[in-house]
Amino acid sequence: MPEVTGHAAGRPSWAELASPDVKASGEFYCRLFGWYVYTLTVPELGDYDVFTLGDVQGPEVAGMQSLADDAQPPSWTCYFRTDDIDATLDTIKAAGGRELVPPTDVSDLGQMALCTDTEGADFALWVPGNLKGAGVVDEPSAMCWVELACRDTEEARRFYGKVFGWQTVERDYYTPYTNFKVGDWSVGGMVSIEQLSRYAYEAEPHWIPYFWVEDCDATAARTAELGGRVLLQPTDIEPGRYSVLADPAGARLAVITPARDDGPREAR
Repeated sequence: MPEVTGHAAGRPSWAELASPDVKASGEFYCRLFGWYVYTLTVPELGDYDVFTLGDVQGPEVAGMQSLADDAQPPSWTCYFRTDDIDATLDTIKAAGGRELVPPTDVSDLGQMALCTDTEGADFALWVPGNLKGAGVVDEPSAMCWVELACRDTEEARRFYGKVFGWQTVERDYYTPYTNFKVGDWSVGGMVSIEQLSRYAYEAEPHWIPYFWVEDCDATAARTAELGGRVLLQPTDIEPGRYSVLADPAGARLAVITPARDDGPREAR
């Protein structure tokens, strides 16, 4: 499998699960995707779990930590690479977003900050150290997409265009859909919650990661067997067959079986 040695600025680079029970969540995702999980002890920040493909030596796929507060809902957070975290935070605040967690050194792994956009959707920034981000993407059992669900798509275009310099391309799948792009590279997508609620579930504005699976229907069925929920039944769209899921704690994610392989993402 092609492994990733780095992520360009403005692109998704990592996904992190906040769980009320990291042991149970680790078992669920390892059984669902065939991941391995190991624990790092980060000085002053406590334990941090890392999911990998294969075994402890395999490429990193995603991270996991305990919920900081019992009042927080379990969730996946999408991280975006930046080369200057302070300047990006200044831009976020000037564009109407908020800083939730200030720049924080995560040992020698890198530096992070947690933010929200103008509608309250959480996302995070990452400046890599020894952890460049996901060590593999766009492969089975790895992250292959990130998606924003929001109420005001025009406002989201403005905000993320200011923050990351993203351009947009409009698509028409089962509902109007927006691709965020940097140059020729698609970095993620956006859907209106109003449209999404017709087909799937009610939700507040949020980002979710997509993970590539070989069989979307089998993964959805396996999710239910393991105690999770299928929020959107497997559905065919032009890029492939996908489903929106919730793990046993309620954290949302999506899986997709691509319709075909057209080569690198920038060519799609």
